[in-house]
Amino acid sequence: MATKAGGKEKIRCSWCLKFDEYIDYHDKEWGVPVHDDQVHFEFLILEGAQAGLSWSTILKKREGYRKAFAGFDAKKVSRFTEERVEKILQDPGIVRNRLKVNAAVNNAKRFLEVQKEFGSFDKYIWSFVGGKPKVNAWKELGNVPPTSAESDALSKDLIKRGFKFVGSTVIYAHMQACGLINDHLVDCWRYEAVNGSKKRVAKA
Repeated sequence: MATKAGGKEKIRCSWCLKFDEYIDYHDKEWGVPVHDDQVHFEFLILEGAQAGLSWSTILKKREGYRKAFAGFDAKKVSRFTEERVEKILQDPGIVRNRLKVNAAVNNAKRFLEVQKEFGSFDKYIWSFVGGKPKVNAWKELGNVPPTSAESDALSKDLIKRGFKFVGSTVIYAHMQACGLINDHLVDCWRYEAVNGSKKRVAKA
């Protein structure tokens, strides 16, 4: 579907056209290769929170999550106490689901373990796609799968390591968001742009 941006008509993946913040996310972040551990941790929290919900719901609460989860600092989140969790569960800026909040704290601890073993979470996760993005060539949104062999393998390994809310569908979404997989449709203006894009780093 074509939409106008900056006075020019651009074709975008149709899933992002619900509201301006969604379009902005699609145009600037989705699919750009991530090589920063803090960004990876952010998306592990956000994608886990999304389970059973829409990404648009989580995107609207992104800043709420940033505040509640210490700027997505894995070391700080790993030290959250039960009292801190209870406080977070009173925060309307996030999805107040106890299992998901507890999973985020658990995953922070597991995340640090992966960093210690591999040197960085980035090195670990990119090994599942051979160190470079997998570029697909979908013509229609309905062709994009919910999982892949790569997300199956990564999900299985994360679960073995004790991570929670990391099923293959959640992990495939993470891989799409963080550029391990380019699932922009071929007629989307971001398809070629992402293929030649620079890596994404953490926001200040």
